[in-house]
Amino acid sequence: MPDSQPQQPSHSSSRRGPAGPGALLLSGARLADGRTVDVRLYGGRIEAVGTAGSLAPARPPGAGGRVDLTGYLLLPAPAEPHAHADTALTADSAGPVSDQPLDVQRRATEAALLQLGHGATALRAHVRVGDVPGLGALTAVLRARRALRGLVELTPVAMPRVLTGAAGADGLAMLRDALKMGAGVVGGCPDLDPDPTGYVEAVLEVAAEHGCPVDLHTDAADPARLARLAAMAGGLRPGVTLGPCGGLDGLPAEVAHRAADQLAAAGVTVVCLPQGGCGDAGRRATAPVRLLRRAGVRVAAGSGALRDLANPVGRGDPLEAAYLLASRHGLRPEEAYEAVSGAARAALGLPEVRVEAGFPAELLAVRGDRLAGALSLAYSRVVVHGGRVVARTSAVREYGDCSSATELGLPRQGRGQLP
Repeated sequence: MPDSQPQQPSHSSSRRGPAGPGALLLSGARLADGRTVDVRLYGGRIEAVGTAGSLAPARPPGAGGRVDLTGYLLLPAPAEPHAHADTALTADSAGPVSDQPLDVQRRATEAALLQLGHGATALRAHVRVGDVPGLGALTAVLRARRALRGLVELTPVAMPRVLTGAAGADGLAMLRDALKMGAGVVGGCPDLDPDPTGYVEAVLEVAAEHGCPVDLHTDAADPARLARLAAMAGGLRPGVTLGPCGGLDGLPAEVAHRAADQLAAAGVTVVCLPQGGCGDAGRRATAPVRLLRRAGVRVAAGSGALRDLANPVGRGDPLEAAYLLASRHGLRPEEAYEAVSGAARAALGLPEVRVEAGFPAELLAVRGDRLAGALSLAYSRVVVHGGRVVARTSAVREYGDCSSATELGLPRQGRGQLP
């Protein structure tokens, strides 16, 4: 389970990092503030940042490597706070979706790699426990986590369906077993339980027993229920996250403002899903992001469904989530990207990342020179996790030979003739 409190970075550029990956130099990258820099990584952290051409390739000489990021914008890597690993990539399944552990493991692994390719170096994956899958789906996702170690950090969230009444005893027992197996977060969907308040009480009790964070699915359409949840969650450490909270957008303005104030006072994080909901395919509302932010609520953005029945075309792309927050919800590009990077990492209890010496080497390079352009046309990407390049995506755009293309200086990365 990730640490609940961000680590304080060392800002000394002369000290070696801990044992881990060798040195790597990222040269000629542009930062969001417009500077062009070299960035040297060592031991999983950023060792030094200097003006372009000022840093030696590696320390000691001859160690490590160099990646030319000329033409790329270098950013803190995104994190994925709301994925569904066990149901991902099932939209095109012929017949019933398989719950066999090997099938779930394959889907969870492929989905995590897809999201890593988009830039997310840490994922929180909600996994059903109980009912038909029992603990089999969680076992499969835990195996996927082990297989992906060193590439992406995957944290499973145990999601029981019912925790109250006669059927709740089995759900509670299975939830505790899930945490013993390695689930790092207590989750669930109180809206589906006959006693939503009792469900939340049970989740908070188990989380307190194990010292785990809480991440609950709720539409947040019932303001009285949401107020009770906020009151119970207030002050709980290591923290409570709610999502997708699309029902808040349908409440009267005064009621929604009051609910936002209650969530802010309780220190609850809201994860919105601008790319589409999860679970109920008919619900597409997104939480009122600007209202929540004005109230002081930490708002992160996640992907939700990744090509399952709830969203057959879900991309799981944090940069698309940021693009939608900017284009549809009026956030500035910097605010939108913060929702999928800094705020998302904080929701997962991960340390802060800045492109400065001493911070974790969790980085995303996107072709472009400004953040707005990167969110608009983020095709080519280089992903760094733990101080090493773990994924690359390259896009080549070519135009047919014509005088106007030559006169305008339109970009041509390729040299071959178009068919």
